[in-house]
Amino acid sequence: MGSPLLATKPLHVIMQEASDTGEMSLRRALGPINLITLGIGAIIGAGIFVLTGQAAATSAGPAIVISFVLSGIICAFAGLCYAEFASLIPIAGSAYTYGYATLGEIFAWIIGWDLILEYAFGAATVASGWSGYAVSLLDDLGLHIGPQWIATPGAEMVYYKGHWTALASLQQTMSSAGIDPTKLPHATGIVNLVAFAAIAAATFILIVGIRESANFNSAVVILKVAVVLVFIAVAGAYVLEHRSLAASHWHPFIPPNSGRFGDFGLSGVARGAAVIFFAYIGFDAVSTAAQEAKNPQRDMPIGIIGSLVICTLLYILVSGLLTAVVPYTDLDVSAPVAIAIDVTGVRWGSLLVKSGAVLGLGSVMLVMLLGQSRVFYSMSRDGLLPKWAGAIHRRFRTPWISSLVVGIAVAAFASLIPIGDLAVLVNIGTLLAFVIVCAGVWILRRKRPDIPRPFKTPLVPLVPILGIVTSLAAMLSLPAKTWWRLLIWLGIGLLVYFFYGRTHSKVRNLSLTAAPESDPVAGRNALL
Repeated sequence: MGSPLLATKPLHVIMQEASDTGEMSLRRALGPINLITLGIGAIIGAGIFVLTGQAAATSAGPAIVISFVLSGIICAFAGLCYAEFASLIPIAGSAYTYGYATLGEIFAWIIGWDLILEYAFGAATVASGWSGYAVSLLDDLGLHIGPQWIATPGAEMVYYKGHWTALASLQQTMSSAGIDPTKLPHATGIVNLVAFAAIAAATFILIVGIRESANFNSAVVILKVAVVLVFIAVAGAYVLEHRSLAASHWHPFIPPNSGRFGDFGLSGVARGAAVIFFAYIGFDAVSTAAQEAKNPQRDMPIGIIGSLVICTLLYILVSGLLTAVVPYTDLDVSAPVAIAIDVTGVRWGSLLVKSGAVLGLGSVMLVMLLGQSRVFYSMSRDGLLPKWAGAIHRRFRTPWISSLVVGIAVAAFASLIPIGDLAVLVNIGTLLAFVIVCAGVWILRRKRPDIPRPFKTPLVPLVPILGIVTSLAAMLSLPAKTWWRLLIWLGIGLLVYFFYGRTHSKVRNLSLTAAPESDPVAGRNALL
């Protein structure tokens, strides 16, 4: 007996929606360069400018370089699967739509709800990191914001080396330097207004239009990559002049394990890979723009794979130089790259890197918010969310209400929740999405091998299986509390589905109507 919960969305219906060009549809305005810069815009952000230092300081040490390689391999498997789906099903829903076409409605809902962890919480995480760099840059320019307005509620702040910084991130540094933190000026955070303002600005740009958003993102990406290259050049020159110092910072390359899983050693490298996995989040956000691409069958794989390869190479260089310039124990701060560039003594380089980080993290927020609003748009079109989530602005041709609601919620997350709690939730949510996408490619290859695929994932089923196994392994390396938070989040989502989505689902209602009582699985098998 087939269950309506497993009703799949027919491919011909999805393709019909993708080909819609009416005034109430999304505007096709993105070319291959836009898609690559969209991916780079999302990938190069909080991971490289914020979480790299934190993961090195708490999990992997200088071996954070190996962690980046491991995360890159995981993303390569998933990226190939995303590329096949994005070229085959060029619609805005990303992994949500892929799951709907292959696994059934209940799985589609779970992945759609799970993507909120990736995109909404991801944007909030980036906004928290953006705040750290923006405040540091403003301090350098002589513009100071009160410490109570740059931290989440209850966060204890201390004035150290000319900046207000969270005490929790300085404990080890102060202990090593013999500094008593009680002797420093203190303040308590009320709300991170800087992060709130950043999300508000990104939301406004998204509502105005996809072409304007893409052009803004492309310009920022050029600046951001230039800044990363400047850091590589400045830090590389410093390392060459101070080789013995850099060597001491890299020794031991893999710090010995403390006796706890994930606390340095080989398990720390694995934990580091799971934590800085956030650095790669973004290439899959390219797939949410498929319905706004001019030629998605050709350009989506280029955007996804191209951005992933470019960013992996930059990550390996930056993480290696970062731990060579600054002892890994001193990198558990909100702006580790800024700390490293300050050590080099290159004043103009410091200002440039901080300015680039502020702009770069801004583009990440933009792409994350774009991805979340497009997933809500697709879920609304399927009846799983209220109609307002799919409402298109007549002038701007964007899902403006969805963008506005997402922006308000994300701004609240960013201003009230600590960055560490946000980041691990984003990671586990994204890894779960990867598992479902990889499984979907394998399933659809078996059920519909006849469908023309503009891009084909190589070595199926090996690549999807490796994507599933490596993603699950990374999920298992995350703390138990992160799993509990994921389960609670999914439980809330299932309540929403059973009280609203299940009764309003267009595909489910269609399958129940179309399938006679004697053949209850006919609706579910409509695709196949």
